[in-house]
Amino acid sequence: MAFFEFLMNEILSIPAVLVGLMVFIGLVAQRAATTKVMSGTLKSIIGFLILGAGAGVIVGSLDSLGGIIDEAFHIQGVIPNNEAIVAIAQQMFGTETALIMGFGFIANILFARFTPWKYIFLTGHHTFFMAALLSAVLGTTGMDGATLVIVGSLLLGFFMVAMPALGQPFMRQVTGNDDIAIGHFGTFGYIAAGFIGKWFGNKSKSTEDIKISEKWSFLKDSLITTALTMVAIFIILAVLAGSDVVSNFSGDQNYIMFSIMQGIMFAAGLSIILLGVRMILNEIVPAFKGIADKLVPGAKPALDIPIVFPYAPTAVMIGFLFSFAGGLISMALLGVLSLPLIIPGLVPHFFTGAGAGVFGNATGGRIGAAAGGFVNGVLISFLPAFLLPVLGELGFANTTFGDSDFGVIGIIIGYIASLFN
Repeated sequence: MAFFEFLMNEILSIPAVLVGLMVFIGLVAQRAATTKVMSGTLKSIIGFLILGAGAGVIVGSLDSLGGIIDEAFHIQGVIPNNEAIVAIAQQMFGTETALIMGFGFIANILFARFTPWKYIFLTGHHTFFMAALLSAVLGTTGMDGATLVIVGSLLLGFFMVAMPALGQPFMRQVTGNDDIAIGHFGTFGYIAAGFIGKWFGNKSKSTEDIKISEKWSFLKDSLITTALTMVAIFIILAVLAGSDVVSNFSGDQNYIMFSIMQGIMFAAGLSIILLGVRMILNEIVPAFKGIADKLVPGAKPALDIPIVFPYAPTAVMIGFLFSFAGGLISMALLGVLSLPLIIPGLVPHFFTGAGAGVFGNATGGRIGAAAGGFVNGVLISFLPAFLLPVLGELGFANTTFGDSDFGVIGIIIGYIASLFN
């Protein structure tokens, strides 16, 4: 049991280590030289740590912005946050979650081996989040013990291959190849963005081809555009909130200067993410040839959503902004409909909105990126509101699961399980 706990807590729950392990297995299966095995494994782990560091910088910047909005406008409601709701869920379903995660990963490999869906889901923290959701939803319906763990593990393994498979037709359009898949439980939002882009947009008019006058040529650099956009957003909200509110986050620093630096910090975080993505792709795609040849023929790695950011950096910002706009409008509609008020969290809207923007751009260009981001924002506002009753006691917490797949899967599984309760 001690070894199993070590496996769960120290390996499968840490994305960087999990990815490094997969690269190690792949290179060993190819009988690569020892030096190549060591360098490939370490570089993949370092790449994921770099990606995580960049995400941490962005989250820190957005947390400050979200805090300013909260204190300035005093909006009360439920703020979706996967980490927060999972921490609460662990108090009631900690053991079940760990067991489902471990056996779910094994089920993922078996599904990939014996079905046409050849995907190994490598986003460890999202595997953990989905295990917690399944524990809570199945437990709320009265299921417990071995039955809960077995059913939860099989469901988790199934979704770990099914969701990448559903997103792959659009992923091929994003990347231009079939080497990698998306392993992030915001897939319904990305699929919706892909369909919306296809129906209403024109992929020949890509966000990355936006024409800019020569005197504004510096704006062609997506990093500069990102920095200027976020600086403008921070300054506008800081002025509306006032220096007294902003000082709670800026300390002794001038509130305007704080806003400028936070906007630039956001862009720095995005730059770090892009560097990490490039390192991961350089190592994991070749290594997976070994896994495909030996363990799961045709296997593809399903990776976290930032993996698509380098393919359309401008669409990343467009998707984020329109997703947040969709969240604000949805919040107003939820109030009118007397549904639980879901306050748009900047972190989920950035990561899933950015991904939706990239998928929408791949199928529908500029219009697709904007419309895809907006639809994603609506989905991650309404789905959490409908999910709350399914979560039992967890539904009374002031937070809930944020990304689209958690809402869709949680609602469906909760309804089906209740029929057999």
